Amino acid sequence: MLNQTAAPAAGPKKRSWLRRHYGIYLFVLPAIGLYLTFSVYPILFSFVKSFTDWQLIGESPFVGLANYRTVLNDPHVGIAFKNALLNFVVSMPIQIVFGLLLAVVLDRPLRGRSFFRALFYIPVLVTWIVIIQLYLYMFNKDYGLINYLLLKTHLVDEGIDWLGSPTRTLVSVFAVGGWKGIGWSMLIFLAGLQSIPTDLYEASGLDGASRWQQFRYITLPGLRNTTVFVVVLLTIGAFNVFDQVFLLFTGTAPFEYDVPLSMIYNKAFTDLNFGYSAALSYVVAIVIVVVSLLQYKFMPKNAGSEG
Repeated sequence: MLNQTAAPAAGPKKRSWLRRHYGIYLFVLPAIGLYLTFSVYPILFSFVKSFTDWQLIGESPFVGLANYRTVLNDPHVGIAFKNALLNFVVSMPIQIVFGLLLAVVLDRPLRGRSFFRALFYIPVLVTWIVIIQLYLYMFNKDYGLINYLLLKTHLVDEGIDWLGSPTRTLVSVFAVGGWKGIGWSMLIFLAGLQSIPTDLYEASGLDGASRWQQFRYITLPGLRNTTVFVVVLLTIGAFNVFDQVFLLFTGTAPFEYDVPLSMIYNKAFTDLNFGYSAALSYVVAIVIVVVSLLQYKFMPKNAGSEG
């Protein structure tokens, strides 16, 4: 007789595997439910409503692409995107330049560097409500600290009315936003610096390279991928700016000061034009995705230095 060993049944093993792991899925299930309820469902719901004349009470008739055509033909949308671009131009260099310099300095074995890292990160944690109050004080035409310093150093003959025009107001408040985000950029660059081998600095030092040459030929090339990451996230943040504009005008801002998110908010909760607001939100999302992908594709990256 041939000895035949029966193949083990798959059913009990499957049941035992489920019995061993079902508790994990039970723990994850509430988080998945909350994510679907408060993230996925609102996105899908607003996308459907962007094709309707969305009414809170009563029917919401289907209007097709009418809301999107209105958005694309609205001159105020162009102003909002121009202001978002201004935010990018003003705040991004501040965060990248000063964040990188602080990261390079605080990456060295200095006494108390942990304290200074925490100190420079504090503005990131401060709420915009507090920052706006400081901004209104510092940029006040009559008694603001900025005008006081400019007058004392004889850079201007009279105080600048920072809140007197849309351009000056937005440039100054976006510059404050850049200052607020320096600590975040500093931490990202600090993380990138850890991936640069220290023996490169040691070898270059033996060859007589100066600190500037090490920074130019080792640090900057080694941070290419980190810089791409920072630029892409700052671009997304520039188009998602909202808090400072909303708080500066305590709600509804004049259209000259609008940015995409404040315009979405005003169209929905001031004009009650929810269909237009939903369509505008998807136009903004598409612009952000396209710009971010183009940046990632065309900015130079180093495949080896940062993994």
